[in-house]
Amino acid sequence: QVQLVESGGGLVQAGGSLRLSCVVSPSHFYNVGWFRQAPGQERKGLSCINSADGSPYYADFVKGRFTISRDNVNNTVYLEMKNLKPEDTAVYYCAADPKSRRCLPHQILYPYWGQGTQVTVSS
Repeated sequence: QVQLVESGGGLVQAGGSLRLSCVVSPSHFYNVGWFRQAPGQERKGLSCINSADGSPYYADFVKGRFTISRDNVNNTVYLEMKNLKPEDTAVYYCAADPKSRRCLPHQILYPYWGQGTQVTVSS
């Protein structure tokens, strides 16, 4: 059974930064994606990183502010978020895709999910 555990969420002022972490176990090279769900809204895909070469994919609305990376030694995927805005407030989830050759942040591709971590950005 694949398990994902997110951490790093919290309360931050607008303009601030946070780094989220996602530990994936057992160790395996999955494509990993980050998603978020704000209150009353559908869950959205933000970014993903390919297992084969570590190349990233970003949704247009996070390009330039969010950076995804992975540490294969520690089985951890990170999401660095800068210049945070109140509209970034949401529960952030990571998820693993064991099958796709190239990652895309589409929920249907990800059968394994973490429990989520809350990010709150105050104005």
